[in-house]
Amino acid sequence: MSEQIYSQEQASGAQAAHHTEGGHAHITGYGTYILVWLGLVALTAVTVTVAGIHLGSLTLITALVIAAVKTSLVGYHFMHIKYDNAITKIFILVCIVIFLTFWILTFSDLSFR
Repeated sequence: MSEQIYSQEQASGAQAAHHTEGGHAHITGYGTYILVWLGLVALTAVTVTVAGIHLGSLTLITALVIAAVKTSLVGYHFMHIKYDNAITKIFILVCIVIFLTFWILTFSDLSFR
């Protein structure tokens, strides 16, 4: 009897995790996941190709931009950030801005030495 109650509680908890405030489940099809995966594979191939080309000082910037795009794809689709509430997206944006500020200040300091 207690196992049945426990399994029902687990099932209701799992269902609650997949519903939003409005009670609608967000179902993403396999096609979306496959397209995102193919995009990630293509961007990885571009990263490897760019690493073999001598771009001088643009090599690092190009690699960082490609990595940022890949991170955005993973966060948006696989981590379901697109279904989060606005406050979560704002906190993520603030963290990204602070991170970029540190990077810009660091690179500007190194470039003017």
